[in-house]
Amino acid sequence: MTNIMPNNEEKAKWYVVHTYSGHENKVKATIEKTVITRNMEDFIFDVQVPTEEVVEIKDGKKKVKSRKKFPGYVIIKMLITDESWYIVRNTKGVTGFVGPGSKPVPLSDEEVAAMGVEKVTSEINVELGDVISVKSGPFEGFMGNVEEINMEKSVVKVLISMFGRETPVELGFDQIEKM
Repeated sequence: MTNIMPNNEEKAKWYVVHTYSGHENKVKATIEKTVITRNMEDFIFDVQVPTEEVVEIKDGKKKVKSRKKFPGYVIIKMLITDESWYIVRNTKGVTGFVGPGSKPVPLSDEEVAAMGVEKVTSEINVELGDVISVKSGPFEGFMGNVEEINMEKSVVKVLISMFGRETPVELGFDQIEKM
């Protein structure tokens, strides 16, 4: 029996699985059922088929429909072990993991946030008025004062002195460091 640590979910990553088109919800349901029957709750934590609301106008009437953001794909938060890989890979309707040679490649935090699969909480150790240095991007090497912090978008508005005047610039948390 393997010793399971309580923080397994923190170590889990999001992976993309390719499915037959139209089978996304069946694959999701099958994997969720298999996780319970095979006691894999400590390895496979979440299965999602990201959807978005779309407004269609038909015969002059507005209709709000839900449609799949990524048809033919299911997103899974899991720890890759031989057994968890086998369960997902051999689920009916799954054609494989997205990655070279069907080797699962986890999504980056930025990709997860962009897909809207999970709220990725960013932490930042700057406050309004702090002086920061830009460590990457087109303004690398510049310094400025923090004017605004947007936790939801993980960006800060910084006043950078450029060409003799203060210019507001929006930068990602990962692009700055406190002086």
